[in-house]
Amino acid sequence: MASSKPQTPGVDLKSIIRSIPDYPKTGIIFRDISTLIADGSGFKQSVRQLAAPYLDQNIDKVVGIEARGFIFGGAVADLLGVGFVPIRKQGKLPGKVVGQDYELEYGSDRIELHEDAIAPGERVLLLDDLIATGGTASAAVDLVRRVEGEIVATAFVIDLPDLKGADLLREKGVAVHTLVAFEGL
Repeated sequence: MASSKPQTPGVDLKSIIRSIPDYPKTGIIFRDISTLIADGSGFKQSVRQLAAPYLDQNIDKVVGIEARGFIFGGAVADLLGVGFVPIRKQGKLPGKVVGQDYELEYGSDRIELHEDAIAPGERVLLLDDLIATGGTASAAVDLVRRVEGEIVATAFVIDLPDLKGADLLREKGVAVHTLVAFEGL
């Protein structure tokens, strides 16, 4: 009988994530996952590694944050055999939505999800490509909790630990799973 656990072929994910200096502004190194998702083996491995801790956790929905969280979230949802729910920027979803405001470095923003996308008590895995300061992910956690979903964990391909976003989520009582970390900005 075949194992239900995904096999990990051993691709060095960090080595295939492109680093772009001085983008979007001087002094920032942008961690670009487009090279990872363009690499079939790397993408496959990253999806399997994101899903692996949750194969036996009775996840009901995978929630992905716009936009790169959709890429990984949809694939992880398929692997787990559950539905996918998008969290989008304000005004992008038709129908009745629930929104959550959050602070940015200069101002604020709002994310939304359909009010009926997650039933009370459903077990949710929240995904995005990268955790930096944690503002958007924290707002997404609050949004899922507002509709009475149960956040089982959050998962990210990349952690930027110097920006302490994963720590912010842990302070909210949320488990954080990441695949690679890039220290420094």
